[in-house]
Amino acid sequence: MAYKSVLTVLSAAESASAPLAQTAALADAFGGHAEALCLGVDRTQTGYYYAGANALVLQESLARASEEAKALEALAITTLEAAAVPFSTDTGVAQMADLGRHVARRARFSDLVVLGQPYGEGKRAEAEPIVEAALFEGRAPVLVVPDAQAPLRQPGTVVVAWNESLEAMTAVRHALPFLRQADLVRLAVIDPPQHSSERSDPGGLLAQMLARHGVTCEIDVLSKTLPRVSDVLNRHAADTAADLIVMGAYGHSRFREAILGGATRNMLEQARVPVLMAH
Repeated sequence: MAYKSVLTVLSAAESASAPLAQTAALADAFGGHAEALCLGVDRTQTGYYYAGANALVLQESLARASEEAKALEALAITTLEAAAVPFSTDTGVAQMADLGRHVARRARFSDLVVLGQPYGEGKRAEAEPIVEAALFEGRAPVLVVPDAQAPLRQPGTVVVAWNESLEAMTAVRHALPFLRQADLVRLAVIDPPQHSSERSDPGGLLAQMLARHGVTCEIDVLSKTLPRVSDVLNRHAADTAADLIVMGAYGHSRFREAILGGATRNMLEQARVPVLMAH
């Protein structure tokens, strides 16, 4: 297994550099194809004309979004041509309420989606919905890269957040191309439950499965000495000089299929290394 179709979704020029560079690096490292979906986002309407709306204002907003999409595509072409990798680009205009459809459709046919960190100074409102759409509607693994992060090609140390959940197992399976390359994979188990089926050997079955893929594993049983699980994982990643964190993505909403849960959101806010998530 390898990442042969690597997609990035761009909606803002100021935050496009890191995901574009990472997409190009992975396409090169895995002999794959880089894809850039360049979206101009219309933030002024919800998809219909309302009483008293000025049609010229609405048309101007759509035209501005279209120009932004074209500028993003030009940036993507320049970057990917310089990286000398096979690539394709596509543009579109989406309203905020309709972002999920556009992103999910492309994410479903990708081996990996690379996105910028959705939180922080200067981030636009659509950054979080794009991550949610790729994860929960597109059901694709998502690699979130911090803005200042150099492109990851081959990780030395990977921290896997293991809690026996289906989401964590899904993330591990999608991360196998990285895990096989890594020098060491550290399975981080935080406060393993006393009544778990793995209580006598936390992470043992996962380590056995990965060893059969040629992955070198160590199991780190950690105590939750900080208020949030994400804090413990980020500190452990820093202490072990990890290049990548792998974890399940969790979400819940009665109104939508899912939105990012608190633990997932906290991780993406605080992470200083790339985070691969899957749901």
